[in-house]
Amino acid sequence: QGNIQSLTEVDLDSYQANVWLLSPPCQPYTRQGLQKHSADARAFSFLNILELMPRMSKPPDMLLVENVVGFETSDTHAKMVEVLANSGLVTQEFILSPLQFGVPYSRPRYFCLAKRKPLSFQYQLFNNQLLLSPSPLFGNNEKTVIDENSQSQENWDKLIDSCQPIENFLEFTSSSDQVNTETGPFANAEVSGNDQETSETFVEGDEFDFGAIDQFVVPLSLIERWGSAMDIVYPDSKRCCCFTKSYYRYVKGTGSLLATIQVKFPS
Repeated sequence: QGNIQSLTEVDLDSYQANVWLLSPPCQPYTRQGLQKHSADARAFSFLNILELMPRMSKPPDMLLVENVVGFETSDTHAKMVEVLANSGLVTQEFILSPLQFGVPYSRPRYFCLAKRKPLSFQYQLFNNQLLLSPSPLFGNNEKTVIDENSQSQENWDKLIDSCQPIENFLEFTSSSDQVNTETGPFANAEVSGNDQETSETFVEGDEFDFGAIDQFVVPLSLIERWGSAMDIVYPDSKRCCCFTKSYYRYVKGTGSLLATIQVKFPS
């Protein structure tokens, strides 16, 4: 291993790689970061590769670049597009999320595909464009084209409905996924989001066999203090938020929490 910034065009030629898969550091482009783009030192390694490509005698025929949403508006992206075009590569760019493929996980990311002429894409109509929805690429008709970034509530509802439930992806399942407050252990308790007795019954009740997942139970003190800020999902939910490296260290904005037992309130 070594610093990519120390590579030369001779080094890159020596690999004789026809396909490059590139995932540059995302921190210079994240919405919550400083957004210094190419001025961020963490962008220098990718910029060095872009500088070397035109000088290579055996450049790659195909590239795949992945990064966070926000990269597509950066000066690094502008430099990349310029270098690829001048090197004889045609690009197709996408913002894709697992939700758009039926997976209940919201994690939009930027992708760029590039092919060197005379290689071509199957759908050349999308050459040198940034597409927000993958549906035209997968044979869907116009009625099912959904853009996750659209502000339309109808589009969002359709997108969620198209996903599989979270329970299809769980490694562990609870013995029961629903508690009836009229007949279950909540029957004699007042149902309230701030009711400590109810919360204790939910978390500590011996009637529920959490088995291998006890170690992941969220402490009651955190639920009482931060419950309103938690994004809580259930096994039958069809979406959850993107997980970050700060998951479980911070309550808000780091990922969804799974409630393995769902309280069924009386109507």
